[in-house]
Amino acid sequence: MLTCIALDDEPIALEIIKSHCSQLPFINLGNTFTQPSKAAKYLQKHPVDLIFLDINMPDVNGIQFYKNLQQEIMVVFTTAYSQYAVDGFQVNAVDYLLKPIEFNRFRIACEKVRDYADFLKSKYAKEQQDLLVRSEYALVKIPFSEIIYLEKIGDYVKIHCKNKEPVLTLMSMKKILEKLPSNNFIRVHRSFTINQKAVTTLKRKQLFIGDTVIPIGKTYNVDFLRN
Repeated sequence: MLTCIALDDEPIALEIIKSHCSQLPFINLGNTFTQPSKAAKYLQKHPVDLIFLDINMPDVNGIQFYKNLQQEIMVVFTTAYSQYAVDGFQVNAVDYLLKPIEFNRFRIACEKVRDYADFLKSKYAKEQQDLLVRSEYALVKIPFSEIIYLEKIGDYVKIHCKNKEPVLTLMSMKKILEKLPSNNFIRVHRSFTINQKAVTTLKRKQLFIGDTVIPIGKTYNVDFLRN
């Protein structure tokens, strides 16, 4: 499932995007915005995979808005003016949709985004050795090898690391797990994911990482730790 938002100064254009998104099971439209400032503020607290972004807006040019973002987000530009296409692809847009946006063309663009996201995920798993998360309006890079365990606290996840203060991020446990190597990191409880290499003792329904006790949920399989 790809999470996304849409930014366009025309409410009718946003309604069309909303309708198109509702017909695609792999797209989750989290919110829509007519004001760039509100969209930027939302993105500071809510990570998304994709933004549908109008180029020709009265307050700010959509391409410049995208260039100013601190997050790495895929973008599909939308506009009524075809002359902006070249500018859109110069900032690595996944696609460019010309208004009025027909559903079939919209579907093709979203499938491109899905395929590109799958490619990035595969590439990340093979090459990446660090976890990137947003914490207190900054991007924090945490080497996989330094992560001991993750703890879900409400809408946040606290990442416990070796010899460092924990990092708190507004991100789902599921989303973080997608970025971690599955051969090392295993979810053992709805509120806990552990680095297998950090486990010191396993006793019945509890794991021990040094002096820290972590419960094992009834529906979670940890037989691999006994090997």
